[in-house]
Amino acid sequence: MRYAAIIVAAGRGTRAGGALPKQWQPIAGRPVAAWTLERFAGAELRILVVHADDRDRAAALADSSDIRVVVGGASRAASVRAGLEALADDAPDRVLIHDVARPCVTSTTIDNVLMALQDSPGAAPALPVTDALWAGRDGRVTGLVPRDGLFRAQTPQGFHYNAIRDAHRHAPPEAADDVAVALAAGLSVAIVDGSEDNLKITGPADFARAAAILERQNGH
Repeated sequence: MRYAAIIVAAGRGTRAGGALPKQWQPIAGRPVAAWTLERFAGAELRILVVHADDRDRAAALADSSDIRVVVGGASRAASVRAGLEALADDAPDRVLIHDVARPCVTSTTIDNVLMALQDSPGAAPALPVTDALWAGRDGRVTGLVPRDGLFRAQTPQGFHYNAIRDAHRHAPPEAADDVAVALAAGLSVAIVDGSEDNLKITGPADFARAAAILERQNGH
C-alpha cells in the first residue's frame, strides 16, 4: 500500500516558550521535527509543511529524496491543504497527517491507522477519557459531564488520499483537525488504539517528558 505522510509544522507554538518555535527546539539531542520525521521513514514520501520563515531550518532536515518541504498557510487547515496539494501530481493511495509536536508516536500507532484504512476511508488514534469530567464557571464546579463515549484525539489521522483532498478543498479554515474536515464531508472515521507515549508538546514541561519517552524508546 502506497502512503505518504504530511507533517504539519507551520505553527509558532508560543505556549511552549523558548526562543524558537517548539518544532525547532532540541530534545534528546535533536530538533523535535527531526524526531517526528524519522517516525514516518516508512512512507513513500514525507511532506514537511512549515512557516515561510522556517524554510532554511526545514531544508537542513530534508536530507533525503523522500522528504519535501512545503510552505503552509495561515491556519492549520490551510497548511494541511498545501501538503495535500503537493501530492496531487503523484497521488498516493493513503495519506497520514501528523502534528510535528508529537515526536514520540510509535510504529504500532502508525500501523494501527494504516490497517484500519483497509476498511474505512478515515482512521485516527485516540485514548478513552478515564478521568471524571466537570463543567465549571468562575472557578466553581457547576456540574458533571458523562465521559462515556469520549476520547482524547491523537495523530496521525489517516485517510484515503482522494477523499481527504476533496474534503479539504471545501473545508472551512477554522476546522479543528482533519477528522473534523472528514466528518463535515460525510466520511466515516474509525477509532484505533492510541498510546500514552504519543503526547503532544504544548507547554515547557512537555519537552522533558518527551525526552524521557524518546530515551526509553531508544533503550537509553
